[in-house]
Amino acid sequence: QVQLVESGGGLVQPGGSLRLSCAASGITFTSLDMAWYRQAPGEQRELVAIISTGGTTNYRDSVKGRFTISRDNTKNTVYLQMNSLKPEDTAIYYCQARRPFSQRIYWGQGTQVTVSS
Repeated sequence: QVQLVESGGGLVQPGGSLRLSCAASGITFTSLDMAWYRQAPGEQRELVAIISTGGTTNYRDSVKGRFTISRDNTKNTVYLQMNSLKPEDTAIYYCQARRPFSQRIYWGQGTQVTVSS
């Protein structure tokens, strides 16, 4: 079975940093496009960053220059380095995996990020 497990969330002050991790198992990691989504209370889930099997990255405009997505194929793990955090970054962050050209999407259970003074 496919499993995605997020970690690294927590409480941080505005301007601070966190690094999220998502470890994948039960599937060939190198075959996956990976993404981070987030969902704030009462809002729609939104794409934060993506990284393809080939390492190509894209970010939503509001996090460009602050967040960095990366992957370590030797550890079956994708990361989201978050710097200069703002209160509006507060959300549950979810890891997503998908094979290119596949309709099937895998989700982690999420990790809470709270940015508050």
